[in-house]
Amino acid sequence: MGGAVRRVPTYCPLCVSKCGATAVIDDGVFVALEPDPSHPTGQAVCIKGKAAPAVLNHPDRLLYPVRRTAPKGAADPGWQRISWDEALDTIAARLTAAAREYGPESVVFASASPSTSAMSDAIDWVDRLRRAVGSPNLAVYMELCAWGRMGAPLFTFGAPVPAAYMPDLDNAGCILFWGYNPSVARLAHATATTAALRLGAKLVVVDPRRAGLASKADHWLRVRPGTDAALALAMTQVMITRGWYDEDFVRRWTNAPLLVRSDTGELLRADGDPAGYVAWAGRPVRYDPSAGRYEVDESQLDLTGTHVVPTAAGQVVCRPVFAVLAEECARMTPEAAAELTGVPAEEIEACARTLWESRPVAFYTWSGLEQHNNVTQTVRAIDVLYTLTGCLDAPGGNVLFSAVPANPVAPRAAAAEQVQALGFTERPLGPARLGFVTGSALYEAALDGRVRALLTFGANLVMAHGDTARGRKALAAVDFVAHADLFMNPTAELADIVLPVAAAFEAEALRIGFETSQDAQSLVQLRTPLAAPRGEARSDLQILFALAERLGVGDQFFGGDIEAAFRHQLEPAGITLEQLRDNPAGVRVPLTTAYRKYRDTGFRTPTRKIELYSETLGAAGAPPLPTYSEPATSPRSRPDLAAEFPLVLTCAKSLWFCESQHRGIAALRKSMPDPQVELHPDTAAARGIAAGDWVRISTPAGSVQARAKFNAGLDPSVVCGQHGWWQGCADLDLPGYPVEGPGSANLNLVLPQQPGDPISDSAPLRSSLCDITPL
Repeated sequence: MGGAVRRVPTYCPLCVSKCGATAVIDDGVFVALEPDPSHPTGQAVCIKGKAAPAVLNHPDRLLYPVRRTAPKGAADPGWQRISWDEALDTIAARLTAAAREYGPESVVFASASPSTSAMSDAIDWVDRLRRAVGSPNLAVYMELCAWGRMGAPLFTFGAPVPAAYMPDLDNAGCILFWGYNPSVARLAHATATTAALRLGAKLVVVDPRRAGLASKADHWLRVRPGTDAALALAMTQVMITRGWYDEDFVRRWTNAPLLVRSDTGELLRADGDPAGYVAWAGRPVRYDPSAGRYEVDESQLDLTGTHVVPTAAGQVVCRPVFAVLAEECARMTPEAAAELTGVPAEEIEACARTLWESRPVAFYTWSGLEQHNNVTQTVRAIDVLYTLTGCLDAPGGNVLFSAVPANPVAPRAAAAEQVQALGFTERPLGPARLGFVTGSALYEAALDGRVRALLTFGANLVMAHGDTARGRKALAAVDFVAHADLFMNPTAELADIVLPVAAAFEAEALRIGFETSQDAQSLVQLRTPLAAPRGEARSDLQILFALAERLGVGDQFFGGDIEAAFRHQLEPAGITLEQLRDNPAGVRVPLTTAYRKYRDTGFRTPTRKIELYSETLGAAGAPPLPTYSEPATSPRSRPDLAAEFPLVLTCAKSLWFCESQHRGIAALRKSMPDPQVELHPDTAAARGIAAGDWVRISTPAGSVQARAKFNAGLDPSVVCGQHGWWQGCADLDLPGYPVEGPGSANLNLVLPQQPGDPISDSAPLRSSLCDITPL
């Protein structure tokens, strides 16, 4: 090096944090990525972002399109280099043929999660392409990495809280992180939280591990994996019993006053008006959801008591939703919850007090809650708890920040499209309702012949989902699979065609808003390439736009012109590409936050109120009020297994790697050379295990290996593993591991997909049973 050094403003696209950064270019070579404190998400860059130059320059990068010449299952796929024209023509022809012969529902598009990869650059365009060609199916791990933030909250708020209603950390009095460690998942949240703590904000962390910011928390609640709903219901019970709730907000903006029939458990409807509801204000009063109004002022509405209501069919005994909720929660006392969760009763009450006395409360949750088979009701319980604080869309709460005007890439699908998605028949309220396919539904449909063609962008399905062996059989059963990625991986190895993808820093991308605050949402930035693509690699966008032309939908992709597409997105904002190229640090659009927007619009729920009681869930046979159910595979639910598998197995995201990627990068692998499983020293001592020993993790589905790492903060009955181990690192002479079979370190090989959550099909990857023994 030693030539001219340039510093280029950019942002890191490798995860949802989108950390603002400065790229260091030495003599034309991208050599480093540093924080950019002037950027609203740029206070720090994580270790994975700093390793970006090593990813770009790694010798194992895919450089050319290749096609399989040997049958699937052969030890050597017989990869043969082909041209881009042949690759794209073949993919388009096979997708078209499958849709024509078996219907568009036989075609599935898949993507790595945009939360944990650079696919946020292109995910909306993947969605646009699958809609354009008529496929109803997008597999993007919704049930494992989004349902708790985006899907389940719709039953309560009618909106993605907290995925869209982000925590206003700059103004929060109390921050609640539940199943979420921003230090490894969203660094911009971690730095903003640290700043808030310096200003006096309180912090509550619910996590089986004392990881990340949990060490700075005023309350760290060490919950047994999968019992979070019990904890939330107990805290709700305390807040209701103590009167620690915003009564005016609950009365006016939730469906708490609506009457529940004691005979059927359903909401009472007004006589002759099936769309109308009934509340009590000294007499029955009608509520019109279309107008969002009662016959009287909300201040007169009862939240408690039992009322006899005359109807055309006779008198009906009813109680307000709030009274029924209070009775249900009364069963989950702090003492009862302590028995289930392991969190002391006094800590549950103290934490509830903090949530009330330190308002406004801002909260966030993530996959720590989503990878359980009781996630929907767990999220419902937490959402109801949060509702009691009255902080939604208020300063310091969870706020829908104003957004820069832009043309959407992929508008929400119409109901006619949604019903076709795989898994809709079995779970009509789950991800399929939104056009998303779960891993279990995809595998089932592939194995029974309903999936005939699969196009994936970075989706390492084999390693990301539980029951790896079933996943490999499923992908091998699909007639045609095409996979686009930076590196060959266990999923790509099952493909018929593999396409080389340009790394994120080799491609141009447009970002309109950075989500985490109003300042961040006001920024528009065009990320400029820092290096030329290696070999014949093309960006995901280039691949998508070229495929659109061949699939006959090029008119929906601006004739293959990506710049024209960007201009279309920017048009409502009045920003040009020229402005963005002249200002690589981005252009800010003056925006003002509008708070409590529900006062004008209500909520997008059937009652136009926050729904403590969900008729939608009730009509599907699910509990309409949040409830607790024991994880399906736990020492309590499966005592028949607990004798052989006495420990609770959970897992957590690694600081060093992006899910199943980058273990071949020496700069990252040197910090964690081997797969690890965390366990309490007493648990290890009882099994004759020393720190650093290789051990066997055994579950009812089989066993894999890892090195023992002691963590005295864990409950002795809980162990924590890591998924994603397969890749070797030649630079450090560190081995890879077989995806299945003897010597495997693939945790998902021995974790099940079923039983899944009854609504979302979310797999129990973070609450299972195991034992640990010396290897």
